[in-house]
Amino acid sequence: MSKFLLSLIFICATTFMWAQDSQQEKLEQRKAQIQQEIRDNEKMLQSVKKKEKSAVNIFLIQQNKIKLKEKLINTTAKQERLLSDGMYTNQLKVNKLKRELAVLKEDYAKMILKSYKSRSEQSRAMFILSSESFLQAYKRAQYLKQYTNFRKNQGLEIQSKTAELLDYNAKLDGQRKEKKKIIAENQKEKQSLEVERKEQQKLVNEIKKDKNKIIADTRSKQAESKRIDRQIDRLIREAIAEANRKAALERAKENPGSAPSKAPVSSSRIALTPEGKILAADFKANRGKLPWPVEKGFISLGYGDQPHPIYSSLTVHNSGVEITTESGATARAVFDGIVSEVFITSPVNKAVMIQHGDYFTVYQNLSSVSVSQGDKVSIKQSIGKVRTSGDTGKTIIKFLILQNVSYNNPEGWLQNK
Repeated sequence: MSKFLLSLIFICATTFMWAQDSQQEKLEQRKAQIQQEIRDNEKMLQSVKKKEKSAVNIFLIQQNKIKLKEKLINTTAKQERLLSDGMYTNQLKVNKLKRELAVLKEDYAKMILKSYKSRSEQSRAMFILSSESFLQAYKRAQYLKQYTNFRKNQGLEIQSKTAELLDYNAKLDGQRKEKKKIIAENQKEKQSLEVERKEQQKLVNEIKKDKNKIIADTRSKQAESKRIDRQIDRLIREAIAEANRKAALERAKENPGSAPSKAPVSSSRIALTPEGKILAADFKANRGKLPWPVEKGFISLGYGDQPHPIYSSLTVHNSGVEITTESGATARAVFDGIVSEVFITSPVNKAVMIQHGDYFTVYQNLSSVSVSQGDKVSIKQSIGKVRTSGDTGKTIIKFLILQNVSYNNPEGWLQNK
């Protein structure tokens, strides 16, 4: 086999092993992240259970915990498969090294035996002196020198391959131990998941006893949600109309000779200033990368028409996403912008609307607000505290994204956890 081909095989094998190590490291980081999310989820669950006011909320948090456990099991299974692939590759290398060592040692033994038979200095001298010419004597001397060097190099190669073999055997041993540990972890998580599912089923059976009350509560909340959506729609239209009026006045000042426009001021589409265009473009460019409006939490109700978590025949409409978080959580801006409105949605709930060019983000269910209309805010800046409901024990922020008056699904804008 040529040196080039051997080098190519070595480079490919090294690259493959490096890629495996990199993948394993990423999986380990993802596993640690999921485990932290499970701990946060458990903290929220215990907090809600203490209040014992909302079995549906307990169900939703429990459901998220089950999803996280499933993710953890899948991540661990990927780690196991990756380790198995690495072990297979390393075993092939061990087998190859063993074969190469066997051939080297056999050749070396033959060489040593041959050297032993002609070991005396006298026989070497006679080998050179019996030459028929000076050139032949020189060649024989060179041959003996090369033979000695070859024997020395072969011995060094045996040492090198033996050390390499020991190294790969050590790696295999470590991988076997790691695989055994991961299999045990996976088995433990599967048993834990089974317990969680049984608990969840008990909870479902308990909730179904209060079907009429849950349906009535859901319909009442839907009516309240629609009322707030109408309020938000009105406020956004007012903000757009006001911005367009200001823009028209600015244009009139810049062109005093021109006749004022008699066209009605649009309340559905904002006429962006150059600065507004830049901000809107930056916001749009960060689709899928925006931070969450709270540091910790999970989406407990998605965007659009969603089936009720217990009664699938009951549809719940959501203009944004509801994120269940921990008690005392801080709401934060997902991007740079200007506070367009701070408004009240109920006697105990406040909301903040932030403008980002022709995009608007809305943060509902706040107990307190730390910004005012007209304030410039930066990404991740605190804007208030999320309210914990006294009736249900829930701590939920409702988060909306609109472009002008068109609702967007916030899930597609927020970065993946």
